Amino acid sequence: MRVLILSLLLVLSASTYAQQASQQQCDPAFVAEIDSYLQHTVPTMTVTEAYAAADQYVFLDAREKEEYLVSHIPDARHVGYRRFKAKKLADLDRDTPIVVYCSIGYRSEKVGEKLQKAGFTNVTNLYGSIFQWVNQGYPIATEHDSLTTDVHTYNKKWSKWVTNSSYNKVW
Repeated sequence: MRVLILSLLLVLSASTYAQQASQQQCDPAFVAEIDSYLQHTVPTMTVTEAYAAADQYVFLDAREKEEYLVSHIPDARHVGYRRFKAKKLADLDRDTPIVVYCSIGYRSEKVGEKLQKAGFTNVTNLYGSIFQWVNQGYPIATEHDSLTTDVHTYNKKWSKWVTNSSYNKVW
């Protein structure tokens, strides 16, 4: 019985995430790609919600440094993925509202899990991450915090998920 209830909750959660994604104009193929990687172990937030309340959150970029230097959400802090250490965030209270993002949400979910294990209580994963952020036309910045239209797409394969033609794909 317990397995049945957990399975039902998992299906309902996945359905909720897909509905949120469709409400924010996600390509259904992109939603399927995202959901094939996520385990939904960290609560998610749509980019529309994150942008509307950006001043209430600390944004953490879980991509590698070279990705961050090309483009990131304005005022985001780079924390990386491969070398992530929660102790780099010692200046933050454990209840600070945090939004973690990467390219599509996989790496940020893993960093979010580590933050939760380190005692952070208000961690959210940005659904669709920086790709969905730019697909909706929200601003991104360079290493010097100048606005840019260049978005680092990790590699050529992943660049297909950046569909807003106002942005230049860099990898």
